[in-house]
Amino acid sequence: MKLSRYPDYRDSEVEWLGLIPASWEPVPLKRVVSLIESGVSVNAVDEPADRGQLGVLKTSCVYSGQFDPAQNKAVVEDDLARVACPLTAGALIVSRMNTPALVGAAGLVAKSEQGIFLPDRLWQVHFGAVFPKFVYYWTRTPTYRAQVEMACSGTSSSMQNLAQDAFLNFTLPLPTLEEQVTISSFLDRETAKIDALIAEQEKLLALLAEKRQTTISHAVTRGLDPSVPMKDSGISWLGEVPAHWNCGGLTRFIGPVVDYRGRTPTKVDDGVFLVTARNVRGGRIDYEASVEFVDASSAASLLARGEPEIGDLLFTMEAPLGQVALIDRTDIALAQRIVKFRGQSGVLRNDYLMYWIMSSACQARLETLATGSTALGIKASKLGMIECLVPPVEEQSQIVRFIEAAIAKIDVLSAQAESAIELLKERRGALIAAAVTGQIDLRDTSLA
Repeated sequence: MKLSRYPDYRDSEVEWLGLIPASWEPVPLKRVVSLIESGVSVNAVDEPADRGQLGVLKTSCVYSGQFDPAQNKAVVEDDLARVACPLTAGALIVSRMNTPALVGAAGLVAKSEQGIFLPDRLWQVHFGAVFPKFVYYWTRTPTYRAQVEMACSGTSSSMQNLAQDAFLNFTLPLPTLEEQVTISSFLDRETAKIDALIAEQEKLLALLAEKRQTTISHAVTRGLDPSVPMKDSGISWLGEVPAHWNCGGLTRFIGPVVDYRGRTPTKVDDGVFLVTARNVRGGRIDYEASVEFVDASSAASLLARGEPEIGDLLFTMEAPLGQVALIDRTDIALAQRIVKFRGQSGVLRNDYLMYWIMSSACQARLETLATGSTALGIKASKLGMIECLVPPVEEQSQIVRFIEAAIAKIDVLSAQAESAIELLKERRGALIAAAVTGQIDLRDTSLA
């Protein structure tokens, strides 16, 4: 579809907005807002409200760029009388207090929700002479985000508050009501098409992740030779395994376990990189997942039990449980909730052991050993209860090479799917921005 520009433009007299169609008007948001409601803080359990229960929204209900009423928490009995601001169709839910990236996030209430109420960190914005969905699409543009950032500048870097007066003074480029409806309808149709393409790529990513997991799990529980004689492992959740493989508790096949549990160190702005449980994921250390540093003295104290060595296996004991990675650099400190160990020389390769722990069988076993109400975890003393299948070392090497080759192919396809998703999201964002700022003329698309 070829989309043209409006025939005439004029200066909006707003520096960051630039030119707008001659028939449009830049207006302060307060001209179209009839009411802003604020919720109240109530005690709630971290589970969605069931039918017949009262719930209060989580701030995450608008994180996706759309309003999701399922993101709510059930209100505790003692606070049921305190809930306020039921949800109204056509209102905009806005996150007034959040991290810099999420403050100002918004979503449109498609239908009134019975029994779901507003918390104190969200607004419910009602509109007068404007089409609400047009304003919603405007909140998904760079011009809106720029105003949020300007309004929140100078506040806390970790949590920012969007003042109501500043919000009401945001400038909105506004066409006629008829054009607002036409533009919104066009965006509904076109973004739905893009969202469907994104969903296809996300489905592909899920299938590739499943194939990755299946490849690892089959290789470390059945081996590469389908004709090899099998035996009963004696373990109900494992079933038959190659007859010549050893099976036993993990501690039979590894060296000493170094447990880094202890006092939380003081963090500094620059120093020795601290690898936490959040950095250990998917078989590697993700140095961007959490960026924290400790000074040299604290690092030495943390590592008094054992210095990191290339190839050592890291294992997370809690939050999250059972993630593994091989150490790839030694200029790091290791945080609590992590242990490290290595396979016995000539008995168990560290990379094979990593894939064994990543397998579905081992992960399921970890769940049976885990305890904890909010975050599942196990103690180092239970590592011996984790069964491990150990082929001959040469066969371990073959299995590792097979897994790495298979994963490399899957990772290429996953990267392509992720790239496609990003491009589609950029296309969707650019289309929305162009439409609600008048950079494209959609007046003849109402019947398209």
